[in-house]
Order: sequence, then structure tokens, then C-alpha cells
Amino acid sequence: MKTTVQALQRRLIALAFPLPKFGADGDPGAETIAAMDKALDELVLLRGSAAPAPAVTPAPAALPVIPADWMPAARMQRVIVHWTAGTYTASENDRAHYHVLIDGSGKPVRGIPSIKLNEVAKAGNGYASHTLGCNSGSIGVSMCCMGGAMESPFSAGKYPMTREQWDAMTSAVADLCRRYAIPVTDKTVLSHAEVQNNLGIAQRGKWDFTRLAFDPATVGAKACGDKMRAEVGAKLS
Repeated sequence: MKTTVQALQRRLIALAFPLPKFGADGDPGAETIAAMDKALDELVLLRGSAAPAPAVTPAPAALPVIPADWMPAARMQRVIVHWTAGTYTASENDRAHYHVLIDGSGKPVRGIPSIKLNEVAKAGNGYASHTLGCNSGSIGVSMCCMGGAMESPFSAGKYPMTREQWDAMTSAVADLCRRYAIPVTDKTVLSHAEVQNNLGIAQRGKWDFTRLAFDPATVGAKACGDKMRAEVGAKLS
């Protein structure tokens, strides 16, 4: 007990609350109690005058990119992302083949077919024919860009994919995944270039997208797809 009191007295002295009469004698007498009172009074004063901690304002929830009426009730299994290989503007032909397009400014454009029609793609029902042999259960999203592009040697052409389009696309895909309860995996959120390898459905040399014009360090279907899925997942968390 005496050692504990002495340790307290030494701390008081070190903090400029002197014990001139008895010092650190191990006796919790009136002098020690008076010094403790002074220390506590000063602590209360300091705490009372301290500026309150600023309130933490939660970040606002991300606003949906895709309007609710573009996403009717349907049983959808995956989202496949493309580029149109055209200009920054969605043509009528583009709109006939995809459910959602992202124009050069990053603005979403509604495709002509309803997502519902791709729940079970049937000849003649007007579904969005965006991926060979893989339209049933698949939502088609496409960025309006890459007209005149070449894979090797790589050239992005006159309408390179922009970061703004990419960001809008990942936000749109996140909206679709949320609406249709689609998990973010390499078989459920993928690019056209990944379909053959990931789903085992042969395509015709599609390379949208194995290169990103705004990010030349990311090369290959898997690398680009992994980047997309990471960003979509972050927007869902």
C-alpha cells in the first residue's frame, strides 16, 4: 500500500503538484489529498474547455445509376459487359442488342429490349442478343466506344474507352447485381472476352475487353475482369 501511495505522490510532484511539507512519504494525508484535488480540478477545467470532437457525418449512399423502371422483375443469373466497337453515341443497332449502354459522357442509355425478355431468350421474342450462346439469364451492358480499335498491336482507335465510362459502368453493374441478387464472381459478372474461358461457351475472337485505354498497365481478359469485379464489389459493400 505504501509503495502505491508513494508512486502516486511522485507522479503528483512530477506533474507540478508539489508536496512541500511531507513529500513522497507513503502516507495519504491531507497534503496529498489536497494535491490530488488540485490535479482533478485542473483536469476538469481542461476537459471542459476542450473543443468537442467534430461529428462524423456518414458518407451519403451512392445514388443508383440505373432507374428502377429499367429493371423489371426477372430471374437473371449474370451480367456480361461489352463495348460497342462504335462511337461514343449509342446507335439504334446498339440499343437493340444491349439492355444498358454507357455513352461517351458516362450517361446510361436504355436499350430497346426489356431485361425480362432475356430471362429465357426465345427466337422472335425481341430479346437482347448480346453474347453468342449465352443470352438466357444474361443482362447485356455495353460501353459506347472503341470504334476502329485493334487488339494487336493495341490501338484504342478514335473512340477510346474513358475512365468516366468505366466508372459509370461499374456503378450500373452494381445496381443490376443489387436488384437481381447476382453475386460478384468471375462466372456471374464478366466481360465478353471472359465468356469462352469462364463459362466454356465458344465465342468468335471477342476481345472486349482485354485492354483498357485509360489504364494501359492492365492487360488481359482476366486482369480487366478482376479489376471490374473489384470495383463493382466495392460499390456493393
